[in-house]
Amino acid sequence: MLQQINIKDLAIVSTLEVELLPGMTVLTGETGAGKSILVDALGLVLGDRADTGMIRNDCDRAEITAIFDTEGLPSVNQWLEENALDNDGQCIIRRVLLRNGSSRAFINGSPAPLKSLQELGNQLVDIHGQHAHQSLLRRHHQRQLLDEFAGHAERCRETAECYLAWREAEQQLTTLQASVEERTARIDLLRYQINELGTLNLGETELDELLQEHGLLSNAGNIIERCNFALSWLDDEESAALSRINRAYGELIDLAGIDPGLKSTCELLDSAGIQISEALSSLRHFADNLELDPARLAHLDQRLQEIHDLARKYRCKPEEIPPRLNQLQQELDQLDNADTHLATLKQQVETLWNAYLTQANGLSNSRQDAARRLGTQVSEGMRSLGMPNGLLAVEVTVLDEAKASVNGLDQIEFLVSANPGQPPKPLAKVASGGELSRISLAIQVATASCTQVPTLIFDEVDVGIGGGIAEIVGRLLRQLGNTQQVLCVTHLPQVASQGHQHLLVEKGSNGQETHTSLGRLEGDSRVSEIARMLGGVEITSHTLNHAREMVERVHG
Repeated sequence: MLQQINIKDLAIVSTLEVELLPGMTVLTGETGAGKSILVDALGLVLGDRADTGMIRNDCDRAEITAIFDTEGLPSVNQWLEENALDNDGQCIIRRVLLRNGSSRAFINGSPAPLKSLQELGNQLVDIHGQHAHQSLLRRHHQRQLLDEFAGHAERCRETAECYLAWREAEQQLTTLQASVEERTARIDLLRYQINELGTLNLGETELDELLQEHGLLSNAGNIIERCNFALSWLDDEESAALSRINRAYGELIDLAGIDPGLKSTCELLDSAGIQISEALSSLRHFADNLELDPARLAHLDQRLQEIHDLARKYRCKPEEIPPRLNQLQQELDQLDNADTHLATLKQQVETLWNAYLTQANGLSNSRQDAARRLGTQVSEGMRSLGMPNGLLAVEVTVLDEAKASVNGLDQIEFLVSANPGQPPKPLAKVASGGELSRISLAIQVATASCTQVPTLIFDEVDVGIGGGIAEIVGRLLRQLGNTQQVLCVTHLPQVASQGHQHLLVEKGSNGQETHTSLGRLEGDSRVSEIARMLGGVEITSHTLNHAREMVERVHG
C-alpha cells in the first residue's frame, strides 16, 4: 500500500507531502490546480520517462519520494530480497530529475536503473489514466487485459518459454540441414585447418617456455659479460668486496678480545662474508652453465615465426591456437556425425513443439472460459453505466499453427454492441468517444478487481459521465476501495462524495510565483468542496444542503 508521497520542485509544486490511507481517497480541486501532478509524480517514481520541462522554474532539480508498506505482499518482498533491496516490510523509492537531462533513481537507498523501478512499480501500483480507452483499441492490450483478468501470468510465462526453446532448437535444425555440398565443403576445409594446426603441435605451455628461453639466449652475451663484471667486483681482485670484508673482520676480531662491544660487529661481518661467498658460488654456477648457442637461438626464432604466422592466418592470438584447434575439431565431429545429430535434434524439435502446443492449447481453453466471464461482467458494467443494451463479447480465435508466437495461438478481440439487434463488432468501429470511455471504465473495474496490485490510481477516468451514472461510478470505485487502496482524481461530486477520504488540491500565488498545496477535508469543509463541484462559483444554501445530503448518504 502507498503510505506517503513527497514532491519537491515538480511543475508548479514547490513542496508537497501526501499521506495516504487504505480505502478510496478522492482528489479534487479547480481545473489547473495540479491534481494530476500527483499522478505524474507517482508515474515518474515508478519508472516513467522524465522530461526536464517538468522541473519547477528556476530550480536545478526535482525530487519525488514514495513510501510503500509491503507487509502482506510476498511477491514484492521476494523481488526486493532477490535484488538485495529488502527493508523489513517497507519500500522507499526516490527519483531525482536534473536540469542537465539526466535522472537518478534509488530503491531503499540503493541506486537502481529505471528497468528495476518499472518491474517493482508494476507490482505496487496500477495507474488507469483518462486516456486508457485509447490503448483499449489495440489487440495486444486487449489480450493483456484478458490474461490479467484470468490470472494467466504463470501460464503465459510457461507458454513463452516453451515457444522460445522450440524456436531455438528449430533454428539449430535448419542450420544442420544445410545442403550436402555445403557440408562436404565445410568438412574438407575443417580437415585441412585441423591438419595444419595439428602439425604445429603447439602445447598448452610451450609458447611461454619458448619466449622465456628465447629471451635468455638472445641476451646471453650481455648476461655473461655482466655476470663476470659482478664476479670481479666481489672476489677476483684484492679490492673486491669479499677480500675487504675478510680483511676488516681480521682486524676487528682481535680487538673484540679487548673490547667485547665489537663482538656483534664482527658477527655481522662474518655473516656478510658467508652470504657473499654463497652468492659468488651461485653466480659462478649460473655463468658457467650459460652458453652462447646460435643454433638453438635460430631454432627458437623459426618455431616462434611458425606460431605467429599461423596465428595471423587464423586471426587469433598465438596463445589462442590450441583452443581454436579444439573448436574446429568439435565442429568437424558434429558434421561427421550430422546424421546422428540430425535425428536427435529432429526428435528434440518435435518434443519441444508438442510441449508448446500443450501449453498453448491449455492457455487457449482457459482464455475462452475467461472471455465468457469477462464479457458477462463488462456487459453488466456497461448496463449499469447508462448503456442498457450494452454487450461486450471477448472473441478468442485460435490461429493456424504457422502463426504460433510467444503469446500462444490465439487472437483476442473485444467486440461490442451498443444497440439492440446489432451484432457485436470490433470496438474501434462501433463505440463513440463517450461510449468508449464508459466501456473502458467497466473493463477497468472488472479487471482491477482481479489484480494482485495493492494500489489502483484512477486519473479522471470519469470524463464524459454525469448524473446518476456518475454516482454508480463512484459506488464502483468505493467498492474497489473496500479491498484495495484506490486513489481517484475526479471532477464529479457524485464520485468525490463516495471516497473514504477527501483531499483538496489548491493553487495559489504570491504575485511572483505559483504554488500548489494539498489538504485533507472533513465535515463542513468537505461539504463545501462538494457544493463547489455541484454549483460552481456561487454556492447557495440549496447547493450546500444537496452536498451535505450526498456526503451523509454515503458516510451516515
